[in-house]
Formats: sequence, structure tokens, C-alpha cells
Amino acid sequence: MEFPLISSIQRVNIYETKARFYIVGSNNTGTTYRVLKVDRTEPKELHIHDDKHIYSHLEIMNLLTTIESGNRTTTKQKQQSTGLTKSVSAYGIVGFVKFLEGYYMVLITKRSKVALIGGHTIYKIEDTVMQYIPNDGVRYTHPDEPRYVKMFQSVDLSSNFYFSYSYDLTHTLQYNMEPVIKPGDMRSTHDKTDNTTGIPDERSDTGPLKDDEEVVYGVKSKPETKYIWNKHLTDIFKEEVHPDWVLHLVYGFIAQCNLYIYGKSVYVALIARRSNEYAGTRFLKRGANSQGSVANKVETEQIVYDTSVTDLHKSKIASFVQMRGSIPVYWSQDISKMVPKPVIQLDQRDPYFQTAGIHFNKCLYRYGSPVLLLNLVKRREKRRHESQLCDEYKECRAYLNQFLPPDKQMVYIGFDMAHYTKKKTNNVLDRLAGISKKCVKQTGFYFHSPNLKEEFWEREEFEGVLGYKTSTGSKQTGVVRTNCVDCLDRTNTAQFAVGKCALAYQLCALGVLSSPDLDFDTDCLRMLEELYEDQGDTVALQYGGSHLVHRIEGYRKIAPWKAHSLDILQTLSRYYSNAFSDLEKQQATNVFLGLFSPKENAPNIWDLPTDFYLHNKDAMGKKYKTRSYTMWCDPNVFDHLPLPYAEACKAVNSVMKKFRKGDERIDLFLEHYKPYERTEFQKVFESMCKAISNFRPKIGRNLTPGSPFERKVTPEAKESRYEANPNISGKDSTSSVTSNMSEEGSSSSASSVEGDIITTSSEDETSYNHISMSDSTCSDEKNIYGFDPARFEEDVGTQDMYQRYVEVGKMENPPEKLLPSQFVLPQGIEIKPLGEYRSDIYCVEEPSVCKRSSALYVQYVNCGMHGASEPSAQNKEIYRNYIRKLYQ
Repeated sequence: MEFPLISSIQRVNIYETKARFYIVGSNNTGTTYRVLKVDRTEPKELHIHDDKHIYSHLEIMNLLTTIESGNRTTTKQKQQSTGLTKSVSAYGIVGFVKFLEGYYMVLITKRSKVALIGGHTIYKIEDTVMQYIPNDGVRYTHPDEPRYVKMFQSVDLSSNFYFSYSYDLTHTLQYNMEPVIKPGDMRSTHDKTDNTTGIPDERSDTGPLKDDEEVVYGVKSKPETKYIWNKHLTDIFKEEVHPDWVLHLVYGFIAQCNLYIYGKSVYVALIARRSNEYAGTRFLKRGANSQGSVANKVETEQIVYDTSVTDLHKSKIASFVQMRGSIPVYWSQDISKMVPKPVIQLDQRDPYFQTAGIHFNKCLYRYGSPVLLLNLVKRREKRRHESQLCDEYKECRAYLNQFLPPDKQMVYIGFDMAHYTKKKTNNVLDRLAGISKKCVKQTGFYFHSPNLKEEFWEREEFEGVLGYKTSTGSKQTGVVRTNCVDCLDRTNTAQFAVGKCALAYQLCALGVLSSPDLDFDTDCLRMLEELYEDQGDTVALQYGGSHLVHRIEGYRKIAPWKAHSLDILQTLSRYYSNAFSDLEKQQATNVFLGLFSPKENAPNIWDLPTDFYLHNKDAMGKKYKTRSYTMWCDPNVFDHLPLPYAEACKAVNSVMKKFRKGDERIDLFLEHYKPYERTEFQKVFESMCKAISNFRPKIGRNLTPGSPFERKVTPEAKESRYEANPNISGKDSTSSVTSNMSEEGSSSSASSVEGDIITTSSEDETSYNHISMSDSTCSDEKNIYGFDPARFEEDVGTQDMYQRYVEVGKMENPPEKLLPSQFVLPQGIEIKPLGEYRSDIYCVEEPSVCKRSSALYVQYVNCGMHGASEPSAQNKEIYRNYIRKLYQ
């Protein structure tokens, strides 16, 4: 069996002397410790020493005591302790960075839980600190150093940077779930990895493994470097220290929701990974560079899993991956002129589309085939602007497809979304739903179930769904690649439509839905819509400098009129950011990622006329291997299609190590639930920032919300709701207002009805305000509550209780001036006390307190006011025994 390796360094304490920093890292339980020594006497060089030794708690305390005593100084007047001082407590090391002076150490000082995948916890960085390493006696000063430090710190590490101690965020769930040891070749795989791990032999705190003990394997896969945003900060020391010291940060967006279905929790997580290749801001990074990396490349993964079982390999879990990215050709926009829409220019003519070939080769390597190209760029324009990109993209796809077999070719899907949404009779989301269903069926989705029946995929609801079927589920083969010009507003709406279709299939595979269909105006879809809205806002802020201009509700044409002013403000904010602040943001990104390294007697980054040479290395005279004009896909990748070749290389790119079963380094149960300390289950799952209850409308207090998949509409719109929402009826919608200042150029939003939302069914759409209790008729209650009260006619007590709740419910919004003592219940209703509080519900008596509880409370108050009292002899003996066992 194999399990993911858990980092043994999750707590970091920094101790300093005048000559060194001592970095002490430990696990959660405090049973294993490691020490790094950083030299502070070098003004410009970084010297780190890791002895690769595992210390116990007693050993580390003795070591720190020895260091402190060795650095203590004395004088004639008094003894002054200037030896060892604790400076910082942290949760991990981001890395080390240098500008024109000495090195800085960046540490994570605050974190928060944002998601949970099985037993793996994902954290978001909340605060960091930069610690200057050289001491004041050897510090070298440079006048430009403060400007570089400020530029580096402008990349806010407390904003949308994520990490995990046990889960590889740089890879998809499908990759992480892929086994390294295949059945039948355990011996050969183990022998191979033992010789290539690169991890030195370590002393185990539980002793060497015995021959008769059950052996399991801990696996740590090689991360995908293009999604590691602190790669430059860790390159300087990762070869010198144990791998657990290296923490990989992912930049983008991660959020999770709890889809609570009749007492069963199903988590829906959305993970967006931004690529660090060709990263930058909107107008400064367009198209692709010479290495095939595109601007604004974001990989979005939608994970849905049943939380009944913690272990992912024993539970039901599904995921779907899609991506966005700029059109992979050489193009840009001239921003020298202050205009809202700069002219699009094709900078270089690439007749063999080598850059695009490199890009799509990477897509086939990571995702497999087919690659579906969903292009949302305008095709019909009065003046040729975006359409030239559309023509170039289609020509690129046609040329590259010549050298692929028909079943593995890239599929082009063009949809002029901006033009289509201008017509009142057109339903954009309905059109996208049809496109999305075809895309999801062609790529399939990843699904894992330990007890899967053979006839599972033969069910009618999965008819036409492709992908690679396995004995435990299926694998996704291929990816949907969505783009517009900026890959922001239109792209986010299209990705939501694809995610909506994928979520229906995922829930159907998990057994939650009977058919892969999800309606709008349900709690589940509101939850998913807000997830994608948050993702879109985050990506838009990172790349465009503002929130989304055109939102999903705008394309659905149900947004209120107040959204127009917000759209205009967001457009102005984006325009201001692109014109005045994007250059500094781009320079900071180049410094943070290590594309530009400041040097003495060399031009500074703010003196460079362009950063083109930083992102296109071959333009600086470096020679690269010339690629074939026809075989643009690597042979190994081509031979392994439709499956992604990256998964076949996992065994080679992974580190394996033997452990005894139940070892702390591979025990996710111990990592997540922490039985060694006081744990409240409510706090364990407090990381869920969104739950289905947050997306439910405010309804009557007696109306119990039903399934999250029930459609809900407003009572004011029960006569005209279906005409107001084109996604339900398909009829004409209200007029929309377009914004010419935005690059998207699509419809903004239209007015929608407002009010309290209620649950309705196809048989009855009666508002809750009109519900009444009658002895003869209960049809309304049967339709709305989901049960027939007539079944309980013989039970007099139940009928009386139901009658009482209905009468109390009619008294909505009592007068504010009415005091509790003046409140009078309806006549004829008998209220029986159900607890020890015998008074009215508006006047509660204090319960009596026993003498023992009163004495205990007085004792605690006295202890807080006057200090602790002398413990008893029995308590002293218990404490002595505890200390004696601890230090034996």
C-alpha cells in the first residue's frame, strides 16, 4: 500500500545569535525536530547547514540550552545574557531572496484553513514577515535596496497564496490519485525508486523496521514547477536541506462549499492554479512567448466528494479540469495611446505555428486528448479588431491538426458570445449549456469509487460520456480550453456553464442525483455560481486590476439595474489600473519570480525599456533545439494518447520510502483529527467558508427548506417569472444595456424582480403568505412541505400541535412597542411546557444552581483575583510523577 508523505515540519521557531540563525522545525505532535543553521557573518552570501538529524524534544531543549550558554557574555558589574533569543514563530519558510545587499528570509506567520480534500488540509497565507539575515556589524548598504524591497513586498503573499503539508496542489486530483506502484511490479518499482530517491538515511524515532512488520510506502511526487510561485525563493537552498523544509506555494483561488443534502455532506471545491510562466498584467502580457507559455493561463479544477469517509481511496470522489489561456500566437496591443480598446497587432508571422505547437504539446502531456478549443472571440465586427485573432486561431488549429490522427485532433468550437447576447431573443446560457454537454461528454470526468459495479457506466444517464474507464471509475482524457481576448468575463461565464454540466454528472456518479440535470434558481446552482464569480473576481483582480465587469447574472439577464453603475465603475477601475499601475505590478512580478535579478553596476529593472527579453530567453542569443515543422507533438506523448503522459511518468518522478503501518509521516487520520490534543469536531470543519445554507433565500420561518436541487422563485414573479428568466422559458427577456468601454463588449445586465424567495412546484405556486390551516383541505401544505398532514388525522396531539404552529406563524412581524409581558397568544391554544422552564417563552426563569457548583465558581473567581492557591499533597505527587516520566 502507498500513502502520501506528510511534511514533518509544520511549526518553525527562529532563534538568533549574533553569528547565526537557528531554525527549529517540528511536527504537530512535537515528537520530531530538525535544525537549520544560517550564517549571519556573510554580508552577501547565503550559507545554510542541515545536519539531516532528527531530534527528540529533550535533545532539542539541551541543544538550545548549550547554544545559549555558549553565547552568554559576562561583565564585572553584572551578567548579561546576549546569547540565544527567540525572534519569530512561523508555520513554514517561503524562501530566501536577495537584491543588492544581503539575503532575506521570508516566513509564514499566519495561516487559515480554506478547504479540505479527504484528510488533507489546504491553508491560505494570511501574513508573512521578512527577516534580514546579515547582522548589523557586517551589513552592506545600497541606495536602491529599499526600492527593490518595496517592489518585492508589493506582491502580497497574504492574498491568494495557498499551500498544504500533505496534498500536492500543483497537480490535479487525478494525478495525485494515480498509484505509483502498479499491481504485479512492486519489487521492480521499489528497487528503482530506492536508488533514485535522493533522501538520505534517517534515524526513525520508532526504531528500524523488522522483517515480520507490515510495510507500507510513503510517496511524494515531483511538483509541477510552472504552478510553484516561490520556486525562485527555494532554488537557493532546496538542494542543501531535507525536502520537508521546502514548502510549495500556489497562486490563484481556492474555495469550498458544503452541499448539505438531507443530513449528508458533499463538499464542492474549486481550485484555480495560475501559471508562473509568462505571468503578468493585462495589456503587458498577451498571446504567447517563445517557450509556448500563454498569458493568463489558469487551470481550474472542480472537486466533488462524499465526506462520509476520510480516506480518498476508500471514498467516492469526482473531479473535472478545465483551463483558460490567451490565444497562443504572437500578438499584443499598443498601450501608448490612452484609449479604452487598444488596437490588436499580430507581432510575428509564424507560418508553422511552432509556439502554438509547443503550447498544445504541453496540454496533451498534462491532460491527454482531445483538446477542445472553446473560442469566444468576436467574429462579426464593423471594424476588424478581435476577428483577426479568430482567423489566426482557426488557421493554427487547421495546420497542427494535419499531423494528428482524426480521433486525437483538437476540436475547435467558435461562439461569438458578445454578438449573441445582444439579441433579446437569444439565451446565452442555454446555448452554452448545449456546448458544455458536448465538451463534458467528449472529455469525460475523473471518478473514483472503491466498490464500483461493472454495469455502472452502462446506465442511461451516462450514455455518450467518454473518458478512460477503469475498474474503480474513470479518468478524464482531454481538457476544455476556453478563451476570449482577456480570458476574464466571457471566459468565466463559459467556464461556469461547463462546470454546471460537469457538476451534474459528478453528483449523478456519486449517487446524489438520479439524472445529470441541474436547474437554475436552485440553492446548488447559486452556490456554484458564487464560487465561479469569486474565482472570476480573483483572476480579474490579478490580471486586469478590477473585478469582473460582466457577471454571470448579467449574461442571464436577471441582474438588477443597479448593476449597470457597478459595471461602469469596474470598467473605469480596470482602465485606470491598466494605464497607471500595471507597469509597476509587472516589474514586481518579474522580480518576485526571479526573471530579473538585480546586480551591481547593471541597469535596474525600472530602467529597462521592455521586459520582452526576460520572458523570451531565445531572443537573448541562447540556442534552443529546433523543433520539427510537422512532428510538433513529442513521440512519447503521442504514443500514450488519449491518456496524459504525465501520469505515466509519475513513478519516475516520485520519491518512495518504507514505513511501518501507522507511522506519523503517513497517517492522515492523525494529521487531520489530531487525537493527541483536545479537538472539537465543530472546529475541525470550521474551515468551510461557504455552506449551502448561505445560499438559501430568506423564507418564512415555518417553511422548512427542502432539497438544494429544488427550484425557487419569488412570489411577486409567480405570474411572470418564466417570462423574466430566459434560462427557464427560453422566451424574450428584458432589455439589456451594453457597455462600450469594456473589452468584452457584451450585454451588461437587466432588471430583475426582488423579494423573498419561496419554494414552488409545478402543481402549485401559492405564496407562503396565503397558506392557511383547514380541517378539510391540506393540498397546499402537501405540495409545499412534501408530506400530507391528513395522514395524522387520528393523532389528536399532532393535529393540535400543527394547528398551534400555523396560528403562531400567522402573527408575523409583531409590533416593536409590544412588551413581552403584553404579548398575548391566540385564544384556544394550549401550550404545554416541554422543559424545566415553566414560564412563558418570553420570560425565562433562571435555573437553580447547586451548592457544589456555586462553591466551584467562587473558587475560580478567587483564583483569578488573588492568584492560585497552594495545591494539595495529592496533586503535587501527581505532578512529580508526570515530570519524572516526561524526562526519563
